[in-house]
Amino acid sequence: MRSLRFRLPAFFLAGVVVAGLVATALAVKLFQDYTRDRTYDALQREARGLSALFGETAGLRDIKAGSLEQATGDRIFFVERARLPLFQRLPRLTPGVIGPEATHARRGFAFEFSLPPSGTRFLAVARPVKVGTRRVGTLIVATRKSSLQARWLTLIKRLAIAFACGIVVAALLGFYLSRRITKPVLALAAAADEVAEGHYGVEIPRVRGGGEIRDLAERFGEMAARLSEADQRERTFLMTVSHELRTPLTAIRGHIEALREGVAEDEAAREESLAVVYAETERLDRLVGDVLDLAKLNARRFSVRAEEVDMGRVVETAYAAFAEEARRRDIDYREDVDGQAVIVSDGDRVLQIISNLLSNAFRWTPDGGKIELVLQADDGIVAVSVEDTGPGIPDDERDRIFRPFWSRDGRGTGLGLPIAHELAGALGGRIELETEPGRGSCFRLVLPYPENPAA
Repeated sequence: MRSLRFRLPAFFLAGVVVAGLVATALAVKLFQDYTRDRTYDALQREARGLSALFGETAGLRDIKAGSLEQATGDRIFFVERARLPLFQRLPRLTPGVIGPEATHARRGFAFEFSLPPSGTRFLAVARPVKVGTRRVGTLIVATRKSSLQARWLTLIKRLAIAFACGIVVAALLGFYLSRRITKPVLALAAAADEVAEGHYGVEIPRVRGGGEIRDLAERFGEMAARLSEADQRERTFLMTVSHELRTPLTAIRGHIEALREGVAEDEAAREESLAVVYAETERLDRLVGDVLDLAKLNARRFSVRAEEVDMGRVVETAYAAFAEEARRRDIDYREDVDGQAVIVSDGDRVLQIISNLLSNAFRWTPDGGKIELVLQADDGIVAVSVEDTGPGIPDDERDRIFRPFWSRDGRGTGLGLPIAHELAGALGGRIELETEPGRGSCFRLVLPYPENPAA
């Protein structure tokens, strides 16, 4: 009974029942008012005609009330104003039965009264009867109230039949809608269980038409696809990191064994082995540092320093670090520093961002290509652009390149650009990308540039 399949049609049916009861009550009330008004109108017309007839035929003594009641279908009474030998065949009522308002009415007066001794309730209209200009009494034309109640009961019976049919139709419709809604929800729940067990290729149920359930199914499918992608990135990252760690460790182990066993006998060989060990240790340190930096950035536990940073000097330092690789690979490597810019930021992290962007550019730029490093400061911002002539980035990969552990060619850790992107945000800036497949890319680091950094 707590399931959606039961509660949804139950609430739907309860709403239909409440609405039906309210509508029935309103319909009965309106019908009662309508029949009462119509009855009073009919009685007014009869009373008007009969009072005029009785006034004109007041001298006749053979008026028969039974024939008039049979013709009209209503009861006719007379209340004498004075003892006159008129209308002797009409049933009499005392003024106390109908009340003073009806007895002294100058025009048609509608009211209810009970006829003793039975206590039958009547709807009636009282109208004065005049002979000439003299009022001789009051004519009462009445109909039993029970006749109206019979009409009301007939209406209620018909409404009850219609109401019962409506409940059956509503129940069937509610059951159908409940199944149509809960079936994809249950399928999504089953798919969620599969995803929780690591089966990201589970088939997502297709929901016909539009609406929230279809949106939920589509979002769930996107979630499963992203989880699958994240799982694949994690596997790739573990494989890549394992490779990246194993390679320098193998080199370090080999050179250390050579030093321990005395294979490197001369000073030059020992110096070369120590240099390799140092370089591979630096490589390991960078890899571990990248992983730790990304973990801190994701956990929002990353702190930056606030110091004056000479952007021109930072750009020159980053440029010089890749000059030898550019010469070796015959890459047209250029630097363009437009003016001086001093900002308040973390100089080491700014250098790390620029170095990561340059490392990405050198990785994708073929030998003999071109890489340009440009510094610009204007309109309250400082921008460092790294432009290359690599293969460019397709539109469907523009967002992926900033996701951790994702690599276009499956090599590398896929941490350089994500770390640069997160660091730029932590420094209050951003990284912009302009790219065209087949013609290269331009990554631009944009940082705030206050006019008075000392302030």
